[in-house]
Amino acid sequence: MSDRIAAVDCGTNSIRLLIADVRSDGRLADVHREMRIVRLGQGVDATGALHPDAIERTRAALADYVDIMRETGVARVRMVATSATRDAANRADFFAMARAELGRAVPGAEAEVISGDEEARLSFTGAVGELSGSAGPFVVVDLGGGSTELVFGDANGVEAAFSADIGCVRITERCLHDDPPTREQIAEARQFAAERLAEAFVRVPVSRAHTWVGVAGTMTTLAAVALDLPEYDPARIHLTALPLDRVRAACDRLIAMTHDERAALGPMHPGRVDVIGGGAVITELLAEELSRRAGITELIVSEHDILDGIALSIA
Repeated sequence: MSDRIAAVDCGTNSIRLLIADVRSDGRLADVHREMRIVRLGQGVDATGALHPDAIERTRAALADYVDIMRETGVARVRMVATSATRDAANRADFFAMARAELGRAVPGAEAEVISGDEEARLSFTGAVGELSGSAGPFVVVDLGGGSTELVFGDANGVEAAFSADIGCVRITERCLHDDPPTREQIAEARQFAAERLAEAFVRVPVSRAHTWVGVAGTMTTLAAVALDLPEYDPARIHLTALPLDRVRAACDRLIAMTHDERAALGPMHPGRVDVIGGGAVITELLAEELSRRAGITELIVSEHDILDGIALSIA
């Protein structure tokens, strides 16, 4: 049997693929990485159901991913679906679609919904894999489209985790309606974020953390903006340490911009243009709280996250 595996992370905003070979030391050697914005969570917060158009966009992307798996000889695959499918009344339609597509590459393969707790643990595993244990304890934040995971742990693993019911798509659809958002809408978004994150700060002992690691597209795009990169460059972004004043400045800049101004930024993926402001509101609040509670002064941004954790879980 080949040691080539595939991981698929289907979130509220994007679907991502990692194909990797498992090395003799248990680490992964990348063969192919890809991300597409499919906005699976379109309208879920308001309607409680996945929109048929969103399911079809996701199916088209997954079909292409399966073609790549077949071409590259993948032997095992794990597909994880997160916040949007946890919340949807018609999630059976999504899973039937995923079963049909994945079965073309690995017979019997299915997508699975994971708990917020497991989502957090997989993100932690992927995020801290290349960091020195002496930098711990770590608080890893995975800011997605529909949920935000806070995970606390060290080189020995995860000690506490919590999945907060807020993300860049959810907060944008709920609060940020104008272009650019009004002062009142921004204040409402900050209040909404504070309410949804309050339990996370009770359940996760962030005050003991020495290092904050941020993962997923909102965080990496914020880093690219903070670094004034002319285009999105994963190699430049990965494991960059940003002082918190620079993080806040990038957040304030994005929140105040119009849709067209954000779209004109070189590193901005078209699918993030309308929700990155919401992600910036959440990130800014996190920076304030982690500075106050733990004395943290910088954010380390990692390109490795739950996708790597999913792959490692079957490696």
